[in-house]
Amino acid sequence: MTTPEIRTDTLPYQDPSLPIPERVADLLGRMTLEEKVGQMLQLDARDCLEDHVLRKHVGSILHTSPERIVRANELTGQTRLRIPLLVAEDCIHGHSFCEGATIYPTQLGMAASWDAGLLERVARATAVEVAATGVHWTFSPVLCISRDLRWGRVNETFGEDPFLIGELASAMVRGYQGDGLTDPTAILATAKHFAGYSETQGGRDASEADISRRKLRSWFLPPFERVAREGCRSFMLGYQSMDGVPITINDWLLSDVLRGEWGYTGTLITDWDNVGRMVWEQQVQPDYTHAAAAAVRAGNDMIMTTPKFFEGALDAVGRGLLRPEAFDAAAVRILTLKFELGLFEDPRLPSAEAASIVGRPEHTALNLEAARRSIVLLENDGLLPLSADRPTRIAVVGPLADAAQTQLGDWAGGSGQAGWLDGQPRDMITTVLDGLRGVAPDAWTVNFAQGAEILTLEQDPAGAAFPDGQPRPPHVVPSAPNPALIAEAVGLADEADVVVAVVGDRIELVGEGRSTATLELVGGQNAMLNALIASGKPVVVVLLASKPLVLPVSVQQAAAVIWASNPGMEGGRALAEILAGEVEPSGRLPISFARHVGQQPTYYNQIRGQHGDRYADLTQSPAWAFGEGLSYTTIEYRDLVLDEAVLTSSGMIAGHVTVANTGARPALETVQIYVRDMVTSVSWTDRELKGFRQVDVAPGESVRVPLELPVAECTIVDAAGGRVVEPGDFELLVGPSSRAEVLLKAAFTVTA
Repeated sequence: MTTPEIRTDTLPYQDPSLPIPERVADLLGRMTLEEKVGQMLQLDARDCLEDHVLRKHVGSILHTSPERIVRANELTGQTRLRIPLLVAEDCIHGHSFCEGATIYPTQLGMAASWDAGLLERVARATAVEVAATGVHWTFSPVLCISRDLRWGRVNETFGEDPFLIGELASAMVRGYQGDGLTDPTAILATAKHFAGYSETQGGRDASEADISRRKLRSWFLPPFERVAREGCRSFMLGYQSMDGVPITINDWLLSDVLRGEWGYTGTLITDWDNVGRMVWEQQVQPDYTHAAAAAVRAGNDMIMTTPKFFEGALDAVGRGLLRPEAFDAAAVRILTLKFELGLFEDPRLPSAEAASIVGRPEHTALNLEAARRSIVLLENDGLLPLSADRPTRIAVVGPLADAAQTQLGDWAGGSGQAGWLDGQPRDMITTVLDGLRGVAPDAWTVNFAQGAEILTLEQDPAGAAFPDGQPRPPHVVPSAPNPALIAEAVGLADEADVVVAVVGDRIELVGEGRSTATLELVGGQNAMLNALIASGKPVVVVLLASKPLVLPVSVQQAAAVIWASNPGMEGGRALAEILAGEVEPSGRLPISFARHVGQQPTYYNQIRGQHGDRYADLTQSPAWAFGEGLSYTTIEYRDLVLDEAVLTSSGMIAGHVTVANTGARPALETVQIYVRDMVTSVSWTDRELKGFRQVDVAPGESVRVPLELPVAECTIVDAAGGRVVEPGDFELLVGPSSRAEVLLKAAFTVTA
């Protein structure tokens, strides 16, 4: 291949003093059809970079290393126009596939903090690490609503409530994008998966999402609208179809709502091979030519990992399915991002200082703070916190007590999406066993037994790969209870004062294509728990799991239950500090726990009008409800008072509530504010979260907490699909969780 002649003159698009629209217009006018189509392609950097850059004129690459980023940049220097690449990666809760990066609790775990400021700081620290390694774009945050716990991607979400999701997602967008794209530590945020992807059939990943447009507007779209209006620069589309139409070509969602009603000008990117899936999986397009034409007409900008889009799009022009200028709008949006990031002047290659930035000590300290805030104390009979002064023999038992890579969860190096990385450095990870040994005072002894095995794997009978070449997840085979391991664990418990049993799920049960038909603990874990609790020793059950799981009935006799999600690299230390009373538990559930799998879907804000509140054989009440979580003290709510009881739709609900700490230890209390519209023109939920405040309450102290909420937030979506405040009677509900029986009520009326 002949190297193009190097120009010495400066073309208008190369002049940084010109306005970006002028630079974009000049560059677009110089581009060939092939170069415009190529800008719409994002391809896997593990494949042939020369073909990507020199033949397909690719606009973006993902799944790469610093070395391959440098090589790709060298190749762009050989191209006619030398258009820089956008480099992307799935940096979901830290720089996922960078060895030695800071891996935080999963998004669901961080949501248990109910602290938008904390999540903004986590995203900002992540962006600093990501940018230092030459990556410009993260596919985070996830704004999906988790309602069916069988779904494999629950851990990637902020839980079940659209208001909380909007608060936390907006914070992460601000953290990623920093002070603007000219900031060299800023990275592009991506709101995903637009929209309704999580509303699955039977909990199955990427299945048909049976959602009406009114239901979308009621709960699934508001978090996306919020981040769109706050400047999130890209949206990723879901895999699913709705009413028979794949999201990739859903003109109502993409054109009417997103681009039209919301005026969104950002970049749309498909998920992995969405365009190809319309051919080989959903079978709604006969070939790649028609699939490419449909995707372009629908307004997609970046086509992720569908290499045949290049030939298909060109063929679509040749066959008259698309006009040559059909690619201009997408090319303009992509080029605009590159100019705004300053990539034409500085391609932001991996920094020579990256080694001192990735995993830096201040990020480790932030990670520990996030881990502490992610842990939720669900039950406690008074055993916790353990006394540092009393001699205590602790039996740490369970297959996850010392499982370093599993503790990190999905998108974390050892989770399988990146073949170049088996896991994160072991010395950066503090497991539960490590943590207890690390905090144990001289009066404690800590011993360990595995107690159970969880699973083995076997290849899918359909083959090791999908038609697009992606690996099929292997089948999970639950391990049988192991009598020898159980006997060893019980023997250790018999000699101990306290048992800490760490159970949960493994990465093979989590993620894309890994939804589960059951929510029970897999393998020999239930048998182990039953035996430990039957021993009569006090058992602290630690659920180290990607999502809410159903625990055996015997756990009702446990001394304490803790949900630790996948708490990241510092999770073991954070948990040990809480067990030892060095740190107060403050996490609150962002998602409800089912009592049995038959309750699915499980969420607090279901619509009114169901026949009763139970099945014929079992209750519908959750084991632990959205918003719940205990402290090491007792908190009382009283004296909920509103300043005014009659308001207009433009008014402000104002008042206060008193929160009293009646125990002996300090607490960080999350005061939750819900609204109930008493009579609605269409079916609606009984109560909805509309706000929350976190207050520190010292022992014996009472805090008067001011409450403010615009009446304009007390909306429903009416039969015509409009979001309105309907005049009538309402209740403001304030308390420690979503459970109706613990909420104080104050009535108010909205006049026409």
